Amino acid sequence: MSGTTNALPSHPRFVSLEGGEGAGKTTVLDALRAALREGGDEVVSTREPGGTPLAEMIRGLLLDPSHEPPSADAELLLMFAARAQHVRETILPALERGAWVLCDRFTDSSYAYQGGGRGLDVAWIAELERRVVGLQPGLTLLLDVDVARGRERVRGRDLAPDRIESERDEFFERVRATYRARAAAQPQRFRVIDASRPAAEVAAEAVRQLQAWRAGA
Repeated sequence: MSGTTNALPSHPRFVSLEGGEGAGKTTVLDALRAALREGGDEVVSTREPGGTPLAEMIRGLLLDPSHEPPSADAELLLMFAARAQHVRETILPALERGAWVLCDRFTDSSYAYQGGGRGLDVAWIAELERRVVGLQPGLTLLLDVDVARGRERVRGRDLAPDRIESERDEFFERVRATYRARAAAQPQRFRVIDASRPAAEVAAEAVRQLQAWRAGA
Protein backbone atom coordinates (compact mmCIF):
# COMPACT_ATOMS: atom_id res chain seq x y z
CA MET A 1 0.00 0.00 0.00
CA SER A 2 2.72 2.44 0.92
CA GLY A 3 5.29 1.90 -1.83
CA THR A 4 3.68 3.95 -4.58
CA THR A 5 2.66 6.69 -2.17
CA ASN A 6 6.17 7.00 -0.79
CA ALA A 7 7.53 7.50 -4.32
CA LEU A 8 5.47 10.66 -4.77
CA PRO A 9 7.02 14.06 -4.18
CA SER A 10 5.97 15.73 -0.95
CA HIS A 11 6.09 19.33 0.25
CA PRO A 12 7.09 20.28 3.80
CA ARG A 13 4.55 23.12 4.04
CA PHE A 14 1.68 20.89 2.97
CA VAL A 15 -0.07 19.45 6.06
CA SER A 16 -3.12 17.21 5.97
CA LEU A 17 -5.54 16.26 8.74
CA GLU A 18 -7.11 12.81 8.62
CA GLY A 19 -9.43 10.80 10.81
CA GLY A 20 -12.84 9.24 11.04
CA GLU A 21 -16.14 10.91 11.81
CA GLY A 22 -16.16 13.00 14.99
CA ALA A 23 -12.37 13.09 15.33
CA GLY A 24 -12.35 16.88 15.75
CA LYS A 25 -10.51 17.95 12.62
CA THR A 26 -12.20 21.36 12.42
CA THR A 27 -11.08 22.38 15.92
CA VAL A 28 -7.54 21.19 15.24
CA LEU A 29 -7.41 22.97 11.88
CA ASP A 30 -8.39 26.25 13.54
CA ALA A 31 -5.64 25.83 16.15
CA LEU A 32 -2.99 25.00 13.55
CA ARG A 33 -3.94 27.96 11.40
CA ALA A 34 -3.73 30.33 14.36
CA ALA A 35 -0.33 28.97 15.41
CA LEU A 36 1.16 29.41 11.94
CA ARG A 37 -0.25 32.91 11.53
CA GLU A 38 1.17 33.92 14.89
CA GLY A 39 4.54 32.93 13.47
CA GLY A 40 4.03 35.28 10.52
CA ASP A 41 3.26 32.64 7.89
CA GLU A 42 0.64 32.85 5.19
CA VAL A 43 -1.80 29.96 5.65
CA VAL A 44 -4.30 28.51 3.20
CA SER A 45 -6.96 26.34 4.88
CA THR A 46 -8.88 24.05 2.58
CA ARG A 47 -10.80 20.79 2.54
CA GLU A 48 -11.62 17.70 0.53
CA PRO A 49 -13.65 17.08 -1.35
CA GLY A 50 -13.71 20.76 -2.18
CA GLY A 51 -11.30 23.65 -2.20
CA THR A 52 -12.31 25.19 -5.54
CA PRO A 53 -15.73 26.13 -6.97
CA LEU A 54 -15.78 23.07 -9.24
CA ALA A 55 -14.56 20.74 -6.49
CA GLU A 56 -17.21 22.10 -4.11
CA MET A 57 -19.86 21.26 -6.71
CA ILE A 58 -18.50 17.71 -6.86
CA ARG A 59 -18.62 17.61 -3.05
CA GLY A 60 -22.34 18.26 -3.21
CA LEU A 61 -22.81 15.39 -5.66
CA LEU A 62 -20.84 13.08 -3.40
CA LEU A 63 -22.28 13.91 0.01
CA ASP A 64 -25.82 15.22 -0.44
CA PRO A 65 -28.14 12.28 0.37
CA SER A 66 -30.87 13.78 -1.82
CA HIS A 67 -28.81 13.07 -4.97
CA GLU A 68 -28.60 9.75 -6.75
CA PRO A 69 -26.00 7.73 -4.79
CA PRO A 70 -22.89 7.07 -6.86
CA SER A 71 -21.51 3.57 -7.21
CA ALA A 72 -18.27 2.88 -5.32
CA ASP A 73 -16.26 3.28 -8.52
CA ALA A 74 -18.03 6.53 -9.42
CA GLU A 75 -17.48 7.82 -5.89
CA LEU A 76 -13.74 7.20 -6.16
CA LEU A 77 -13.47 8.84 -9.58
CA LEU A 78 -15.44 11.88 -8.45
CA MET A 79 -13.16 12.20 -5.42
CA PHE A 80 -10.11 12.21 -7.65
CA ALA A 81 -11.68 14.61 -10.14
CA ALA A 82 -12.25 17.07 -7.30
CA ARG A 83 -8.74 16.41 -5.95
CA ALA A 84 -7.05 17.00 -9.31
CA GLN A 85 -8.75 20.38 -9.61
CA HIS A 86 -7.96 21.21 -5.99
CA VAL A 87 -4.25 20.45 -6.34
CA ARG A 88 -3.80 22.48 -9.50
CA GLU A 89 -5.98 25.46 -8.67
CA THR A 90 -5.46 25.88 -4.93
CA ILE A 91 -2.75 23.75 -3.33
CA LEU A 92 0.16 24.06 -5.77
CA PRO A 93 -0.21 27.84 -6.32
CA ALA A 94 -0.22 28.39 -2.54
CA LEU A 95 2.87 26.25 -1.99
CA GLU A 96 4.67 27.91 -4.88
CA ARG A 97 4.24 31.36 -3.34
CA GLY A 98 5.53 30.14 0.03
CA ALA A 99 2.28 29.63 1.95
CA TRP A 100 1.49 26.76 4.28
CA VAL A 101 -1.46 24.63 3.18
CA LEU A 102 -3.64 22.96 5.82
CA CYS A 103 -6.00 20.47 4.25
CA ASP A 104 -8.93 18.75 5.96
CA ARG A 105 -8.49 15.33 4.30
CA PHE A 106 -6.41 14.43 1.26
CA THR A 107 -5.61 11.24 -0.66
CA ASP A 108 -5.24 9.14 2.49
CA SER A 109 -8.99 9.50 2.88
CA SER A 110 -9.54 7.74 -0.45
CA TYR A 111 -7.40 4.83 0.70
CA ALA A 112 -9.36 4.73 3.97
CA TYR A 113 -12.93 5.34 2.76
CA GLN A 114 -13.01 4.00 -0.79
CA GLY A 115 -10.25 1.42 -0.28
CA GLY A 116 -10.85 0.25 3.27
CA GLY A 117 -14.51 1.18 3.60
CA ARG A 118 -15.77 0.31 0.12
CA GLY A 119 -13.25 -2.42 -0.61
CA LEU A 120 -11.94 -0.95 -3.86
CA ASP A 121 -8.59 -2.02 -5.29
CA VAL A 122 -5.78 -0.18 -3.52
CA ALA A 123 -3.54 -0.50 -6.59
CA TRP A 124 -6.12 1.44 -8.61
CA ILE A 125 -6.23 4.18 -5.98
CA ALA A 126 -2.42 4.35 -6.03
CA GLU A 127 -2.42 4.65 -9.82
CA LEU A 128 -4.95 7.46 -9.72
CA GLU A 129 -2.89 9.16 -7.04
CA ARG A 130 0.24 8.93 -9.17
CA ARG A 131 -1.41 10.06 -12.41
CA VAL A 132 -3.79 12.82 -11.35
CA VAL A 133 -2.48 14.06 -7.98
CA GLY A 134 1.29 13.59 -8.02
CA LEU A 135 1.80 15.13 -4.59
CA GLN A 136 1.54 14.10 -0.96
CA PRO A 137 1.68 16.10 2.27
CA GLY A 138 4.96 16.45 4.07
CA LEU A 139 3.10 15.94 7.36
CA THR A 140 -0.16 14.12 8.05
CA LEU A 141 -1.82 14.34 11.46
CA LEU A 142 -4.11 11.36 12.03
CA LEU A 143 -6.72 12.07 14.69
CA ASP A 144 -7.55 8.60 15.93
CA VAL A 145 -10.73 7.95 17.91
CA ASP A 146 -12.85 4.92 18.65
CA VAL A 147 -15.67 4.60 16.10
CA ALA A 148 -18.44 4.52 18.71
CA ARG A 149 -17.14 7.65 20.46
CA GLY A 150 -16.62 9.52 17.21
CA ARG A 151 -20.09 8.73 15.94
CA GLU A 152 -21.62 9.80 19.24
CA ARG A 153 -19.92 13.17 18.84
CA VAL A 154 -21.36 13.53 15.34
CA ARG A 155 -24.86 12.77 16.63
CA GLY A 156 -24.31 15.34 19.36
CA ARG A 157 -23.88 18.11 16.79
CA ASP A 158 -27.58 17.80 15.96
CA LEU A 159 -26.87 18.05 12.23
CA ALA A 160 -28.36 16.02 9.42
CA PRO A 161 -25.74 13.39 8.47
CA ASP A 162 -24.39 13.42 4.93
CA ARG A 163 -24.39 10.31 2.75
CA ILE A 164 -21.08 8.95 4.02
CA GLU A 165 -21.77 9.81 7.65
CA SER A 166 -24.86 7.61 7.36
CA GLU A 167 -22.83 4.43 6.77
CA ARG A 168 -22.84 1.57 9.30
CA ASP A 169 -20.32 1.16 12.11
CA GLU A 170 -18.59 -1.73 10.29
CA PHE A 171 -17.76 0.62 7.43
CA PHE A 172 -16.09 3.07 9.81
CA GLU A 173 -14.20 0.29 11.58
CA ARG A 174 -12.62 -0.62 8.24
CA VAL A 175 -11.85 3.05 7.60
CA ARG A 176 -10.12 3.38 10.96
CA ALA A 177 -8.12 0.18 10.49
CA THR A 178 -6.89 1.40 7.10
CA TYR A 179 -5.83 4.75 8.48
CA ARG A 180 -3.91 3.08 11.30
CA ALA A 181 -2.21 0.68 8.90
CA ARG A 182 -1.12 3.55 6.64
CA ALA A 183 0.24 5.47 9.60
CA ALA A 184 2.21 2.44 10.76
CA ALA A 185 3.62 1.94 7.26
CA GLN A 186 4.66 5.59 6.85
CA PRO A 187 5.90 6.85 10.22
CA GLN A 188 8.07 9.50 8.57
CA ARG A 189 4.93 11.33 7.41
CA PHE A 190 2.22 10.44 9.90
CA ARG A 191 1.80 11.57 13.48
CA VAL A 192 -1.01 9.72 15.27
CA ILE A 193 -2.87 11.74 17.89
CA ASP A 194 -5.26 10.24 20.41
CA ALA A 195 -8.42 12.18 19.63
CA SER A 196 -10.52 10.60 22.38
CA ARG A 197 -9.34 13.31 24.77
CA PRO A 198 -10.93 16.76 25.25
CA ALA A 199 -10.75 18.94 22.17
CA ALA A 200 -8.37 21.47 23.73
CA GLU A 201 -5.85 18.75 24.59
CA VAL A 202 -6.02 17.27 21.11
CA ALA A 203 -5.55 20.67 19.49
CA ALA A 204 -2.60 21.50 21.76
CA GLU A 205 -0.84 18.28 20.85
CA ALA A 206 -1.47 18.87 17.16
CA VAL A 207 0.07 22.33 17.46
CA ARG A 208 3.12 20.85 19.22
CA GLN A 209 3.54 18.31 16.43
CA LEU A 210 3.24 21.02 13.78
CA GLN A 211 5.72 23.32 15.51
CA ALA A 212 8.24 20.49 15.78
CA TRP A 213 7.75 19.78 12.10
CA ARG A 214 7.93 23.48 11.17
CA ALA A 215 11.25 23.84 13.02
CA GLY A 216 12.78 21.30 10.68
CA ALA A 217 10.95 22.28 7.49
